[in-house]
Amino acid sequence: MARLVSTALVRGLMRSSRASSAAAVSRPAIQKFMNYSTGLGGAPNANGDSTTTRVAADPDTHQDFQPTSKTSEMSFDDIVAQDIKEHPVVIYMKGYPDAPRCGFSALAVKVLQQYGVPISARDILSDLKLKETVKAYSNWPTFPQIFIKGEFIGGSDIILSMHQKGELKELLGDIAQKGEQNGSS
Repeated sequence: MARLVSTALVRGLMRSSRASSAAAVSRPAIQKFMNYSTGLGGAPNANGDSTTTRVAADPDTHQDFQPTSKTSEMSFDDIVAQDIKEHPVVIYMKGYPDAPRCGFSALAVKVLQQYGVPISARDILSDLKLKETVKAYSNWPTFPQIFIKGEFIGGSDIILSMHQKGELKELLGDIAQKGEQNGSS
């Protein structure tokens, strides 16, 4: 059944791709139907819809992953500072925990999920300004970037190493216990 649905979807996309104008052909056909959200909220336009705009291409991101931007009333500096202050575990990653868009992000999420802690995440592919703000905040060039208890820890390689040495269990222990207490109340 799933195969029939995916085959029908691909055929439909191929037909719509052939029928679309030359301007629309430059974007992959699936992007016409998909719109990723940053979760930052968007300012409604005159019609009451949130506005989504494309931003300049990021030189270290493949063209399939070029970001889109949603307007927001908060500055990105404020958003990053608020995320790190309010959430015990924050990961800035490519994609989302349930749908990572790179292997390093998937690895970081998988390691963190071993501890049963609540994970707050933001997709850095959705907005180049968010990505650059996080880089400036942590003074770290690569993603994912993980913050635990307000402190920048590092990327997936550091999280994996801490997990293997038992250091991550110590660091996340009280967060996991709080989550268990809140879940049982």
